[in-house]
Amino acid sequence: MFMKKIACYLFVFTFLTLQSCDLNEVNALTEAEVIEGLKAALSIGTENAAGILSATDGYFLDAIVKILLPPEAKYIIDQAKDIDLISESVKKLESDLLLSINRSAEAAAKEVGPIFLNAITNLTIQDGFAILRDEKDEELVFMAKNTYPAATRYLEVNTYNPLKDLFQPKIKSALDIKIVEGFSANQTWNSLTSLWNNLPPYLTMFIDDYKKVDTELDTYLTEKALDGLFFKIAIEEEKIRTDPLARVTDILKRVFGE
Repeated sequence: MFMKKIACYLFVFTFLTLQSCDLNEVNALTEAEVIEGLKAALSIGTENAAGILSATDGYFLDAIVKILLPPEAKYIIDQAKDIDLISESVKKLESDLLLSINRSAEAAAKEVGPIFLNAITNLTIQDGFAILRDEKDEELVFMAKNTYPAATRYLEVNTYNPLKDLFQPKIKSALDIKIVEGFSANQTWNSLTSLWNNLPPYLTMFIDDYKKVDTELDTYLTEKALDGLFFKIAIEEEKIRTDPLARVTDILKRVFGE
């Protein structure tokens, strides 16, 4: 009887061990597979996001990522209306300018591929496993501008400056185009803010919450364009993490699950 119990226990132990080994073999991921899967996810995510934004009206007709003038612009225009500080042509400038700015961002989005490719190529094993587990690396969170999922944070930290160098000249060029009455947005903005910041006290007393404005227009608009780009990448990352239908390759299915 005793020997039968021992034999039974050995059988159960052996069966469970074999089952465990089989599961481990199925679920185990090599470092190479993790890196391959993460690079595929990053490539697909950035390509999809850039493809959406680089299309005509990709920025302009998207209510979430559309690039708008800084709040200070609306503040000046709204407040200045009461003292007839600005002309109708300046008011019209906003609508004409917004289209030009968003078009320049759409054009820049067509050229982001090599910048993202460089960051993806340099992905390390440590980066890969941290991204796979969606770890909140404190250093990356501190360095990142927004609290996106891990892969998007990795890209944001490793591509933000070169992307800014790509986008800002294009947006600045849009701002330098003479749109209304022979004046560009930059000229109008600089003149308007200079006039605003140097208003005499007898005028500022009639303006609620008067404050000076020191926003650099091209820097502000570039940051908004990049915010929109990383927002779209974050959406693509979440799709791959949560939607099996978004895992369009075998390696994505292997790394993120069927």
